[in-house]
Order: sequence, then C-alpha cells, then structure tokens
Amino acid sequence: MDVKEFTVDQKLRLDKLVAVMEPTISRSQAKTAIEAGNITVDGEAVKPKDVAAVGATVHIALPDPEPLDLSPENIPLDIVYEDDDVIVVNKPQGMVVHPAPGHPNHTLVNALLYHSPLSNINGKLRPGIVHRIDKDTSGLLMVAKNDHAHQSLSAQLQAKTNLREYLAIVHGNIKEDQGVIRAPLARSPKDRKKQAVVADGRPAVTHFRVLERYGDYTLIACRLETGRTHQIRVHLAYIGHPVAGDPLYGPKKTLKGNGQFLHARELGFKQPTTGEELVFTTPVPPLFATTVDKLRKQAGLPVDKAI
Repeated sequence: MDVKEFTVDQKLRLDKLVAVMEPTISRSQAKTAIEAGNITVDGEAVKPKDVAAVGATVHIALPDPEPLDLSPENIPLDIVYEDDDVIVVNKPQGMVVHPAPGHPNHTLVNALLYHSPLSNINGKLRPGIVHRIDKDTSGLLMVAKNDHAHQSLSAQLQAKTNLREYLAIVHGNIKEDQGVIRAPLARSPKDRKKQAVVADGRPAVTHFRVLERYGDYTLIACRLETGRTHQIRVHLAYIGHPVAGDPLYGPKKTLKGNGQFLHARELGFKQPTTGEELVFTTPVPPLFATTVDKLRKQAGLPVDKAI
C-alpha cells in the first residue's frame, strides 16, 4: 500500500488538486481513487468534484499495482522479414508494443515471445524492443532477437542512420511542399500524459513533404531524424496541422477512425551481422486507404492511385 498525505493550500476540485500535489498521480487516476474511497479528506469520503477547505488533510492510500506478468501469447503476427538477428513486424493499429500499467498483456511483446527468443537488453518487460510506435499508430517496427543485434540497431538509431518514414493525414492545407520541424520535446508541464515543445527539452527533428492536398486535410510523408515520444504528433500539432484522428493532440472534430491516421510505412537499417542495407515498406491499413479515397473524391482527385 502506497500512503501519502498533504495539507490543502489552494482551492481546486479534488481530483485536480491531487494531480497537482502528487505529480506521480494523474487526474484520471485521482478520480478513480477518489471514487474507490482510496482518497479521503479529514477522514471523510469525498467526490472528485468536491473542493476541500484550505488547511484540510488529504489522505491517499493507493493499493500496490498488480504485477505485470510477461508471458508468451499465441497472437497472430504480420512478419515482413525475419533472420537470425532481426524481426520486422507490421504492427496493427490498436496494439500496444509492450506491457505497461493498464495494458498488462495481449501486447506485441507477448506475441513475439511466443514466436521467438528476444534480446534481454531492455529488461523483462521490453525484450527485443529497440524503438516503439504508439498504440494507435500502425506500421513497421524492428525487433532484436539477441543482444548483439539490439546493440547494433540501437547504435544505428543513435547515429541517425536508420530510415523511418511515416504517412499521415493532417488537418489543414499545408502550403509548403516540404519542410523541417526543429523543436525540442519534453513531458508537458501542464499535462503529464502529453509531450510538448519545451525550451530545454531533448532535441527533436522531423522532415515532412506534402503528397496530396484535399483542402481541409493534407496527406504527408514524415521522416524522423530523432525518435522522441509522440514526436510526429506533437511537431505537427505545434505547426498547426495536427494528425487527423489524434485524441491527444488534435481537435475533437476530425476524421472518423480508430485513433490518429499515422502509419509507419518505410523502415531501413543495416543487418547487424552482415551490414547489408535492408529497406522495407508496407501499405497503409484498409481504413486509412478508404479515408484517403474519400478525401480524394471530395477534392476531385483520382482515387485509383497508390498511396
């Protein structure tokens, strides 16, 4: 049991106050804990919307999290390439890459462990994972089957010699045919679930080029020079063209889908043992393709062209 206490020093609704006073607890987690009776004020049960009096004592008693059990699961995989060192997998939209609180199983790692041994460098919960893509982003991911391969692929990422290209449908009409977004990223000081452009954040660079314009939306290709958390999503929102369907960084009024219209289309790297240059591409998911066709029709563009 994790027990904490603090004295109320400002008038905020309780779920927000807890998130402000205890940065390790998000507002949604605070709301759930209050409703479960795990957060009280002066020993009394409260509601998330209640505003406690200044000087009152807030008592937090959170149960220990359930231990994550990383076990192999027989989940189908779309394997694009495999050798003794590397697996390249086409991750479907909606699949989490590795176990984490809220997603203890049914992840890509659970499926991969059923298929093959993986490297151990990233610890028990992220074996083989060299880089990640978000749950609702689809596309190509490289996975290390042994520690030698993991070290090689990680070094390539650090040296920026990998090829990682994404397709995205974004809001608005991007006027430039191409551009580079250079804006440092870090956890948002206002919302710990988000990343944000922060002056003293980690350097982040995204290259983009316009493929098609549909008036209210634009289809673009993005190449990553760095690979920060949510990088493409935050950078595009920063320049005023958030990814369509993005529930975290985009507007509520957007294209219907199952999350952001972002797909890791192309992946390239050197084979860890032979040094051979390998490049892979994968088509966008059906929903992405049909959405592009609808936008093309609305814009009077031909729909029989490959994306």
